[in-house]
Amino acid sequence: MEIEAALACLSALSQPTRLEAFRLLVRHEPEGLPAGDVARALCVPQNTLSAHFNVLSQAKLVISARTGRSIVYRADLSRLNALARFLAEDCCGGASCAPADSLARIKCESRQ
Repeated sequence: MEIEAALACLSALSQPTRLEAFRLLVRHEPEGLPAGDVARALCVPQNTLSAHFNVLSQAKLVISARTGRSIVYRADLSRLNALARFLAEDCCGGASCAPADSLARIKCESRQ
């Protein structure tokens, strides 16, 4: 991951509602959640949530798909994994230590 992409992700997650929405989507992987369910869970108006999802989408942290009349959002775990690897890249002075190496193997068990 390049620094600009990492900054976009960190910036997108630096707002409380977006961080809560993203964490909620992570908890509901791999199925995701319809936008209306996320809005109700977070007590946020749907139009406000839509703006937050746009920011998360631009940072490539969420994926959306239309299902009937609703839009289902999912967390992009590969993007989250890439961000975590980027942040820990120089762990232990760049040496190949176990904690940094284990980040590359983080996968949602239900998606394997």
